Amino acid sequence: MTATLLPQAPAAERTGPARTFSAVLALALLEGRRLLLSPPVLAALAAFTAWTVWRTPGVEDGHPALQDVDRATQGGPLLVALAVMLSVNHAVLRSKYRDTERHFSVLALGPGARTAAHALSLLPVALVTAVGVLAHFGYAALLPDAVGHGSPAELAVGPLTVLLFGAFGVLLARVVRSVAAAPIALVLLFLLFVAGALPVGDDERGTRWLLPIVSEPGPVIFPSDLLGRPAAWHALYLAGLTLVLGTLAVVRAGARGPLALGGLAVAVALAVTGGVLQTGTLPADVRAARERATLTPEKVQSCVRHTGTTYCAYPEWIPRTDRWAQVVDRIREASGVTASDPALVVRQRIDARFGPAADTDPEATGTPHQVTVGTSWGGNRVPEFAADVAGVLVAGDETKAGRICDGRAVTVMWLALSALPDPVGSLRDVRLDDSDTGSALVLSQTAPHSMTEAQTEVVRDLLDRPRAQVATRVKAHWTELTAPGITAAEAAGLLGAPKPQGDDKCED
Repeated sequence: MTATLLPQAPAAERTGPARTFSAVLALALLEGRRLLLSPPVLAALAAFTAWTVWRTPGVEDGHPALQDVDRATQGGPLLVALAVMLSVNHAVLRSKYRDTERHFSVLALGPGARTAAHALSLLPVALVTAVGVLAHFGYAALLPDAVGHGSPAELAVGPLTVLLFGAFGVLLARVVRSVAAAPIALVLLFLLFVAGALPVGDDERGTRWLLPIVSEPGPVIFPSDLLGRPAAWHALYLAGLTLVLGTLAVVRAGARGPLALGGLAVAVALAVTGGVLQTGTLPADVRAARERATLTPEKVQSCVRHTGTTYCAYPEWIPRTDRWAQVVDRIREASGVTASDPALVVRQRIDARFGPAADTDPEATGTPHQVTVGTSWGGNRVPEFAADVAGVLVAGDETKAGRICDGRAVTVMWLALSALPDPVGSLRDVRLDDSDTGSALVLSQTAPHSMTEAQTEVVRDLLDRPRAQVATRVKAHWTELTAPGITAAEAAGLLGAPKPQGDDKCED
């Protein structure tokens, strides 16, 4: 009996499109599970979770602006992305270092289909990362004092970064058949992206947007409509670049059919479109809006009244006016002025002309009875704002308050700090050198003023006394305490404090 051996058809010819897709999906699910359970990815996810749990509760002192929180979710997934790149590269090369590549000719899937399955295996870990990102943002959004608006495109950057680095790991395994390539690439990526070897330009746009993550390290929180970040184009660029790398890996593995080549063309088009549009110049309407919000904020703000004081803020911050009113009302209640005389105006002001990265404070205004408040709140911002309110009540406007160097500083600082939970700690927080003795500069949103050693002694003594007792004396001697030229010793006498022993000479 004679047996005849017929040539074996290639794997792609033995299966139809439907069966091939089902097999690719099954392999992708298997590899996705293995990728999630790989030690580097598990360690990275654990670190990412710990970072999120540690950082999220204290975001912006519990008073977050959501247009900043969405960008704050982008750094943590980078560690996961690097671990995924290493692990998926190792998975694609598994058949080489285990010497099983020669057995794949009997399987239903060819190299291109198996490579596509490895690319699809990135989706589960990207979804897990997305859950962490949404948990971070969701916690901040549910805080009672959250303001602003988050961007879905900004929130997508973290998961897209995981997909991008994973696709690069798959492509690297198909181009360089060595397990040492991925660690070397990791070092090179660190040098290029983290260490700043890639030129990024000086403008808000430019080539820096070719990096996966583009942060704005400035200290000022901008209204969301003034940010001018091309977040949607950047997300499109990252998605397109991920598809380019993944499709190139499939083509490199041998799949050069119309579907693969057509997908590559579409991916290149998406990446180029997003890349070009995100690096363009800042739109003229954004520059004009920043100029208007800086120089004429009253044209873009809304105003509300609380107990005789008017509060004007950019629309996203209107809910926070209640917080400001609590501080103002406590200061008014302990001062020698009535609830409506003078008629204070608390106006939110920032200098947005030079972009989010610029550390520029608004200038003091000579407008009578107007107090400037910024876009941040909580922490040191509370005693700083309180000192500004007390300074305007005592001196009349911000410019004059910044020039206080006599005993009126005692009244200003006691009014500002006495009702806070930790008055002495707040005194240290609001002084430039974090001290509660000696002379120092008192921080302010617009016009800082100085305190002498003698003034500090009197304020420290007053903060240790019952607030109601001191408030009675402040109201009774308000005219004398707010008269220019009063000394620290005279203020101490009027308020029932010991005569200070320190120097009372103002420093220029």
